[in-house]
Amino acid sequence: MSWLKRLFGLNKPKNAQVNPQPQPVPQASTTSTAPAATQSIPPERLGLNGEYDQSGLAKRVALAFDEDPQLDDVSTLWVAQTSSTVVLKGQVPNQTVLNKMISVAGSVHGATNVDTNQVTVG
Repeated sequence: MSWLKRLFGLNKPKNAQVNPQPQPVPQASTTSTAPAATQSIPPERLGLNGEYDQSGLAKRVALAFDEDPQLDDVSTLWVAQTSSTVVLKGQVPNQTVLNKMISVAGSVHGATNVDTNQVTVG
C-alpha cells in the first residue's frame, strides 16, 4: 500500500507533485470593476496540485516517500505536520530508514524541521 493511500485514503492524484507551483487564491474585491486580487498560499499549506490544503505538507511528504524507490511504506509510521514542521510518529525498522525519511521529508518545499521525538527504532 502507498503512503498516501494508508495515511490519507488517497490514490495519487493526476499531476500530483511533491513541490507544485502554488495556484492563485482569489480574494473578494471591494468593487466589481477591479480585478480580483490574489493571495499566496503558505508553502506548508500547498496541496498535491498547488491548491490550498491544511495538511498539504504532510501529504506532499507522503508522496515524496512514495516516489523514493528506497522507501517502502512502513505501516507502523505516520506523517503529520505542525505548521511547517513535519512530524513523524510511530516505529521504523532501523536508523538507516529513519535517516532516509528525515532527509526526504526535509527536502520537501515548506518543511523547516522534521520532528522525530515520537519515533522508536527497532
